[in-house]
Amino acid sequence: MQIFLSTATALVTLIVVTACSSSHQNSPARSGDPAGVGASTSPEVSTPAPGPAEEAGQLAVGAYRGMWLSYAEAARMSDWQSPKLGEFATGTALSTMTRGLYGDRYKGVVSRGQPSLDPSVSSVEPAVMPTRVTVTDCGDSTNWTRHYADSGQPADDEPDGRRHIDAIVEKQADGTWKVVEFGVQEVGTC
Repeated sequence: MQIFLSTATALVTLIVVTACSSSHQNSPARSGDPAGVGASTSPEVSTPAPGPAEEAGQLAVGAYRGMWLSYAEAARMSDWQSPKLGEFATGTALSTMTRGLYGDRYKGVVSRGQPSLDPSVSSVEPAVMPTRVTVTDCGDSTNWTRHYADSGQPADDEPDGRRHIDAIVEKQADGTWKVVEFGVQEVGTC
C-alpha cells in the first residue's frame, strides 16, 4: 500500500508538472509578441507546505486506511500471517487482527469485499513534533461480509452497517506511522 501511495503521489506530481509546462508551451502569443513572452496573464500561486500537525494527520490517516485495506485483503483467505498486516499496524492493533484471522481460518471463514472508510483526525499530540494521532471513522461494513469458504453461506447473523471507530496511530522509531490500537463499536453508532 505504501508503494501504491508513493507511486500515486509521483504520478500526480508528474501530471501536474506536465500540465503546467504544457500550458505555458501552448499559450497563444499576444499580438505584437510572436515569441509568446508574457503570454500568461495569471500570476503563479503556490500552496504552502503543510505544518507538522497536518502532515502527521495525513500520514496517520494513510496508515489507518492501509491497515483496513491490508486486513480486508488478508481476510479474503483468512491469512493471519500476511506480512502486509505489519506494514500499517503494530502492538494491540496487529495482535487483534491476526487473532481474528487465525480464528476465521480455524472455522473456515473468509471475507468478501472491503469496508468503506471515512476517517478524520480527532487529535494530534504534541502539535509541534507530533508522535501520536487519534483517527475517528464511521466505517461501513455493508459491502464487507464473512462467509464459509466451502459453502459460501454467511458465517454470522451479525448486521452489517456503519460503526464508530477510534484508532491511535503512532510514529515509529523508523519514521513510519502505524496503528497501535483501535476500537470498533456496534452497528448504528454513527
